[in-house]
Amino acid sequence: MHLVDVTHEVEPQQIVEAALALDAAAGFFPPGTIHVAVVDPGVGTARRGIVVSAGSHLFVGPDNGLFTPVVARGAWSAFELAAPEFRLPEVSRTFHGRDIFAPAAAHLALGVGPSRFGPPVTDPVCLPWVEARAVADGYAGTVIHVDRFGNLVTSISATQVAAVTGDGLAAVKVAGHLLALVGTYADLPPGGAGALVGSRNRLEVVVREGSAANRLRAQRGTPVLLRPRMRWSGTRRLRSRG
Repeated sequence: MHLVDVTHEVEPQQIVEAALALDAAAGFFPPGTIHVAVVDPGVGTARRGIVVSAGSHLFVGPDNGLFTPVVARGAWSAFELAAPEFRLPEVSRTFHGRDIFAPAAAHLALGVGPSRFGPPVTDPVCLPWVEARAVADGYAGTVIHVDRFGNLVTSISATQVAAVTGDGLAAVKVAGHLLALVGTYADLPPGGAGALVGSRNRLEVVVREGSAANRLRAQRGTPVLLRPRMRWSGTRRLRSRG
């Protein structure tokens, strides 16, 4: 058995950020991996603890939207972590990561089936972000997270970006600004704004050495439109500065 600590750098109480980090990391792990994820501002309340089985992976943590990307892909089942024999004898109301989630993961690793932990969960909590949708020659999405650098993480996936760009060029419209799609931050001048595929395998709107959120006055929920650059010709000039 191998234990891998993916990150402890998620900002406090930021469930969306944690869900994105989990979504970005899970695919790199082999079949049979048990993922324990705990960002839990509702610890000790009536919120459920759950185990989600999806594909060949298991996910353990609070039912607060943390597993939204897992559920969104479909083909999952979930069970409440209710059975007392699979948790510590005394459970702190403020430390379920230690007293409920870690013991559950250990029992799963020993071969206990997910259905033995409690009743089925058919309505897991899902975060209110909207998946990108196909539009003429592109994709329309939204900003779903603003990271600590001010980068705007969007609901448009790397796969969708590739479908639009092909061998050509693309541009992104956000908060009234039309921005070029680039490969990396250094493709922009200092202070320049653009869009790229980030480490979360999603389209991100960025400002080199600055904050896209501040420069573009954008936030979670701001619409984002990705289209081939030629579709924007005659509309307005591409620009990298606000």
